[in-house]
Amino acid sequence: MRTSIATVSLSGTLTEKLTAAARAGFDGVEIFENDLLAGPLAPDEIRARCADLGLTVDLYQPVRDVEAVPADEFARNLRRARHKFQLMERLGADTVLVCSSVSPLARDDDALAAAQLSELADLAQDFGIRVAYEALAWGRHVSTWDHAWRIVETAAHPALGTCLDSFHILSRSSGPKDLDAIEDIPGEKIFFLQLADAPLLGMDVLQWSRHHRCFPGQGGFDVAGLVARVLRAGYDGPLSLEVFNDVFRQAEAGPTAVDARRSLLLLQEELGVEVLPAPAPPSAVAFAELVTQDADPVAALLGGLGFTRTARHRGKPVDLWEQGEARILVNTGGAALARSRHRSRGKSPADGTAVAAIGLESADPAAAARRAEALLAPVLPRRRAEGDAPLDAVAAPDGTELFLCATRRPGLPDWRADFEDVPHAPAAADDVRIDHVALTQPWHRFDEAVLFHRGVLGLDAEESVDVADPYGLLRSRAVTDAGGGVRFPLTVAAAPGDDTAHARHIALGTGDVVAAARRLVEAGCRPLPIPVNYYDDLAARFEFADGELETYRDLGILYDRDAHGVFRHCYTRTVGRVFFELVQRDGGYRGYGAANAPVRLAAQHAVHRLTGG
Repeated sequence: MRTSIATVSLSGTLTEKLTAAARAGFDGVEIFENDLLAGPLAPDEIRARCADLGLTVDLYQPVRDVEAVPADEFARNLRRARHKFQLMERLGADTVLVCSSVSPLARDDDALAAAQLSELADLAQDFGIRVAYEALAWGRHVSTWDHAWRIVETAAHPALGTCLDSFHILSRSSGPKDLDAIEDIPGEKIFFLQLADAPLLGMDVLQWSRHHRCFPGQGGFDVAGLVARVLRAGYDGPLSLEVFNDVFRQAEAGPTAVDARRSLLLLQEELGVEVLPAPAPPSAVAFAELVTQDADPVAALLGGLGFTRTARHRGKPVDLWEQGEARILVNTGGAALARSRHRSRGKSPADGTAVAAIGLESADPAAAARRAEALLAPVLPRRRAEGDAPLDAVAAPDGTELFLCATRRPGLPDWRADFEDVPHAPAAADDVRIDHVALTQPWHRFDEAVLFHRGVLGLDAEESVDVADPYGLLRSRAVTDAGGGVRFPLTVAAAPGDDTAHARHIALGTGDVVAAARRLVEAGCRPLPIPVNYYDDLAARFEFADGELETYRDLGILYDRDAHGVFRHCYTRTVGRVFFELVQRDGGYRGYGAANAPVRLAAQHAVHRLTGG
């Protein structure tokens, strides 16, 4: 199907918005009136620019407060509309969006509304323009799609149809039965379809609409269910995105447009009208790669955690550290450091240590790469030496490189073969694995990251949670595979300027967190100190065996329970922008210790104030 996007959905000048939409692969645009009025280009020039970019102008919007008003006011509205229609002729737009009135002059009179809209459509028809009437969810007298349709049906004018907007419809819907009658609208009378998702919030619908819309698949609405009904009604126009969102209006237009286009590809896949390569979800984390200017602090920390340096890359300054099934790459190469700084826009800690890449185990890496490319996440160009494993990697929205790889799988290239073993002693434990990697997101990429990991990688998104930080509120949402082998808690700080304040961390799963924490202390690595008040509260909330709570307090181990089991975990101090977590899951515990996150964050802030790191 054809796809379109309203210019209000993107940041920047109108020219920048049009360029971003075209590069992302959209077929057309809705021109939002404010974008045209604030720009230097005349309507004819905008039309030519769109043609050069391969874009059609599918809609001009909005015209407000037209219908069901006194005669003298309606005469002024027709005069205003004539000017708009003349402008649209120059712009090359043949459909105008008319929103249900919010004017205090508007009357609760459907017959008058139908008669005046019919007269407006007469005027529009003289210019070869169609009028798409839309019910605003906060309209003064018309606030539902079926009410707007009844007025259009009463007017019975060939140049008057309805515009269906998923936000206005779903924000007022009480369930699927509210939507079934959409299929009874003749398809040719649905002049336009505008799409937006939104998180499920209990707030004034106008504020909800103006600030919190998002792209399909990023919120809680059943956008696919609505679109399926509209298509069954016979609608054959474009799927068009109209998203008012404070974050999108500040973020770069290019990546936002790609995110928008990806959302429509996934929506069409869900509807069965777009065939994409099937998902090939990863089953485990093959490795996590750290980049650093100074390997000594990282090596000391890994050694304290029980890792052993087992191999060295044949042609790059990259060491492999292993313990059980957990593998950490330590890269001290200048090119890797430069890429890491570029992704963080020059913001880097003093020693430059950061999580730069993650290897994902895949049964079919080539299939995973094909899906990524189909969803606008092209395989990254890489320089390979002769004999290097041909690993494909894609970039997540935050810039993290995700390698699609196989480890010791017959018939598939093995990244491990690029490394030569070095003499080493056995690692401390054999039951260690990477349990999860927590990835702090740039403030303007959070929703995009969730959609990317869900759509491109085929992971499942869990419910969003808010975590209290001493200096604000963090939003977190985990994405996982069905078996729990891949877990990425994605977190974003509430303040736009705070995206470098919270380090990423790698959680190591173990069968005995107490033993692992003791090894860490014995190796001279100080765990994150946890306040005694926390353990006093634990004693009040749970019962422990004799000496158990004292052990946790001495080692900085935190404790949580859910309906499935018990979670014990502790943290190292931060090196650069990285720290490690030791976790023990018992009885099928599914979470990440969110109840303990405020304590951990406060402790990290306290250490930072004392030591500067």
